[in-house]
Amino acid sequence: MTDGSARDEHRIDFEAFRDPDLARSLIERIDELAGDRELNFMEVCGTHTMSIGRYGFRSVMPLGIHLLSGPGCPVCVTANQDIDRIIALAKLDGLTIATFGDMMRVPGSTSSLAAQKAAGHDVRIVYSPLDAVQLAQQHPELNVVFVGVGFETTTPTIAASILDAEARGLTNFSVMSAHKMTPPALRAIADDPETRIDGFILPGHVSTITGLAPYRFLVDEFGIPGVVTGFEPVDILESILLLTEMAISGRPAIENAYRRGVSSEGNAVARGVVDKVFETCDATWRGLGKLPASGLAIRPEYARFDARRRLDVDVEPTREPRGCRCGDVLRGAIAPTSCPLFGRACTPEHPVGPCMVSSEGSCAAYFRYHE
Repeated sequence: MTDGSARDEHRIDFEAFRDPDLARSLIERIDELAGDRELNFMEVCGTHTMSIGRYGFRSVMPLGIHLLSGPGCPVCVTANQDIDRIIALAKLDGLTIATFGDMMRVPGSTSSLAAQKAAGHDVRIVYSPLDAVQLAQQHPELNVVFVGVGFETTTPTIAASILDAEARGLTNFSVMSAHKMTPPALRAIADDPETRIDGFILPGHVSTITGLAPYRFLVDEFGIPGVVTGFEPVDILESILLLTEMAISGRPAIENAYRRGVSSEGNAVARGVVDKVFETCDATWRGLGKLPASGLAIRPEYARFDARRRLDVDVEPTREPRGCRCGDVLRGAIAPTSCPLFGRACTPEHPVGPCMVSSEGSCAAYFRYHE
């Protein structure tokens, strides 16, 4: 367990927990099992990243247990070239960009959607892709492009929005798809010689759609355990305990510690809607590069709703922000505090990279909770 001074500096308010006694006992059990072993556990969900920071779990883990943040933030893993394409679309006259709020301040090579909005271009925040469909129907004079960025959790609603637009007979709605799928990123990290992962804290929201089967390769091919878990403090502590037990015993498995939200089969109906509208494609991830069959492209049958096909746009040469190590953070090679820009040139008010922008970004979590 960490020393007393660390506990005083990062005090955990156990009384804020739903079950403080259970939380204490889980921490004690993790400490007892881990001893002085060196274990690296990675979470791959932005909500888990925020929860781990909020509750100060890194400060009360045994010194040898390292909780690493992986590619769990969809905005953060979107490659600069895709950000630049979205910004280029926003510059087109007569186009309305509809996007989630997290995308507004993400910096591209030289600009952002927020900057384009300030320059007078039509960029609007929506809370659902179906809101963008409604906007297109209510304003036929607009040419609405929804920015589709997300993992398996949000993809079904975006697929449903395309089907809804088709049913309404809309000709002024399309989607700029930059969707990603989680398992290929896990494979890339598990196979990365620069990182050693002893267990994955697997995403709860994503797993409601995918179920458990897509993670089996972690055990079969790499011998790495994984635990799907929820977002309450006790959920996360239970996942760390299970990973510790499996890492020490040498008996890896994919466990479901979030049965109240995730079934082993996932949501077949949601996956069916996605499969109807999308097909797999290669995709470029920030920090991980181009990963085969890791993205989703709109099928040719729905080409009229595909902004990539419909709108020809000149995209500026992509430039990565100088000194930003967001990519290394996303693959678990470094902690955010190891980036030379962290908390200095790069802050939530003046972000250099997307990991400091998004509400699910690792750098934003470290900064907010002073880790």
